[in-house]
Order: sequence, then structure tokens, then C-alpha cells
Amino acid sequence: MNDQVLLSKLTSLKRCVDRIQSKTPSTAADLNGDIDLQDIISLNLQRAVQICVDIASHIVADLDVRPPMTMAESFERLRESGILSDHLCTRIKKSVGFKNIAVHDYFSIDWDIVYAVCTSHLDDFRAFAREILRWMQTDMLHPV
Repeated sequence: MNDQVLLSKLTSLKRCVDRIQSKTPSTAADLNGDIDLQDIISLNLQRAVQICVDIASHIVADLDVRPPMTMAESFERLRESGILSDHLCTRIKKSVGFKNIAVHDYFSIDWDIVYAVCTSHLDDFRAFAREILRWMQTDMLHPV
């Protein structure tokens, strides 16, 4: 596995999360009324989710596990392999649902929910990065 690829993706994930945080307005009403902020935030949330999926897929490809049939199952494989905690796996799988809505049915996005994600759940992405980095460090110390 190419650790540089994972580190590069983790850097991109941080940039997306930082961008979301810096552009999140002070109220949900402000987000509801500003299509530019909606675009910036939704695009960066989509990117953040996709980066997490890419990271999971990259790692799963090198593991001796059943191939995932869906994006969400990629996170399950990481959980089953002891790379992600149960709680984080559940949390990060939910983000795939948002990505699907944002990509395929943008006009049905509930901006109040997006605001809640921005103000209460960005740490899920940070925790994902921490758990991946922790696994990478352990994996380097104990290669198979």
C-alpha cells in the first residue's frame, strides 16, 4: 500500500473540513438563504465523503477481506479489520447517504440538516483521519 497516497488524501480531507468550517454561517437560516454558501459547503461535504470512501477502498484493496458491494460497506470492512471503531463506522456510513442526495437529488437537500452536520458532526471526518493515521502507524510497526 502506498502510504503517500493515503497521506495526500488525508491532507485533502483536512482541507475540505477546514473549508466547511470556515464557511459555515452562524445560523441555519443564513445557510438557507445563501446559495453560494450552500454550494461551497455541499461541494466540500461531498468531497470529504468521497475522500473517506477512497481511503477506505484503498486500504480494503490490500486487506484479505470480502470485497465491499457499496461505498458504505467499505467502512464496514475497515471496522471488521479493527481499523475503525464501531461508533465511527456507523457515523461515517451515514455520510454516504448525504453524498448520494447531494449528487443525485440536490434540490431535496434539507439545509437545516446540513447546518447541523457542519456545526456538530465535522469531527466525524477528523476522527476518521485520526483512526486511519493510528492504523497506519501501527501497520508500519507490525507489517504483515
